[in-house]
Amino acid sequence: MYDYIIVGCGFAGAVLAERLASAGKKILILDKRNHVGGNAYDFYNEDGILVHLYGPHIFHTNSKEVFNYLSNFTQWRLYEHRVLGSVDGQLVPIPINRTTINKLYGKNLSSDEIAEFLAERSEKRVPVLTSEDVVIGTVGKELYEKFFRGYTKKQWDLDPSELDASVTARVPTRINADDRYFTDTFQAMPLHGYTEMFKKMLNHKNIHVLLNADYRDVVSVIPHKKLIYTGPIDVYFDYRFGKLPYRSINFEFQTLNQERYQDVGTVNYPMSQLYTRITEFKHLTGQKSDKTTLVYEYPTAEGDPYYPIPRKENQALYMQYKKLADETENVYFTGRLGTYKYYNMDQVVAQSLILSKKLLSEND
Repeated sequence: MYDYIIVGCGFAGAVLAERLASAGKKILILDKRNHVGGNAYDFYNEDGILVHLYGPHIFHTNSKEVFNYLSNFTQWRLYEHRVLGSVDGQLVPIPINRTTINKLYGKNLSSDEIAEFLAERSEKRVPVLTSEDVVIGTVGKELYEKFFRGYTKKQWDLDPSELDASVTARVPTRINADDRYFTDTFQAMPLHGYTEMFKKMLNHKNIHVLLNADYRDVVSVIPHKKLIYTGPIDVYFDYRFGKLPYRSINFEFQTLNQERYQDVGTVNYPMSQLYTRITEFKHLTGQKSDKTTLVYEYPTAEGDPYYPIPRKENQALYMQYKKLADETENVYFTGRLGTYKYYNMDQVVAQSLILSKKLLSEND
């Protein structure tokens, strides 16, 4: 008899498995894929380059608790991610900063002058309801068109005016020359990769891992007390109220016989190309090789569910499922798919740490 069956072997499921197992609970964690790690899964390709199968995963957090917790299962390689955008035939820093403005407009403005430059162009909107409102209210129409509109349309197949304000609110605008994509206190990559970190996390006598397994085939035949579900909540309830919309991505990998392809980890293409960005993995991993591997990302409507689409009507649909979930005894829904919310990795870890404490206090 298992205390918990956990569906999904990504961050949400793996952290819960480890915490509950360490408290003496017997855990069966399963995944329909043939590997642990969920979308953070990485592996060495045939050329020996460590690549992320489901696109680049850059770890960053302001939570000391989350960082210290994961440090039990990995050493770290300090890494600050940098992104350039291909705009008007130039490569300029993203998020927009002082260097971006000066390079685009051929100026040499100070930070104070950049603040004035943006204030003159911004068009404050009240109330701020959409992603378009956020950006135009911060940087104005011209920079909105150059950096946000095309990229958002490719990523979401929606105009920013159709998306919740939270989408573009994630991306700051800076008046200084800080060209780091993130400014979190802790920025690092697992030294030997995410997969190795997950393997250590799940290496516990109270945890059994079952891969290539559909949970529906398991829950009916394997005795257990409670279920933790990290998959899509609408799938669990057989789409009772309809399908929750997601965006997916097609990843195209390419290995080149050269040491380096681009100057930074990721280059975004907001105005051109069918892909949204190119990431070169060696920047992330620090590997040395005379070859390099890139991944091109093509957003699509079909495929694995990656990004919950943040619109009011979608949130209203999710709330119907959440009500059903709250009424379902001994089943807990968590993670990005289980709660239909675009969480970063550290947020999922924090969510799982909180849920594990809650579950253990209930059992006491």
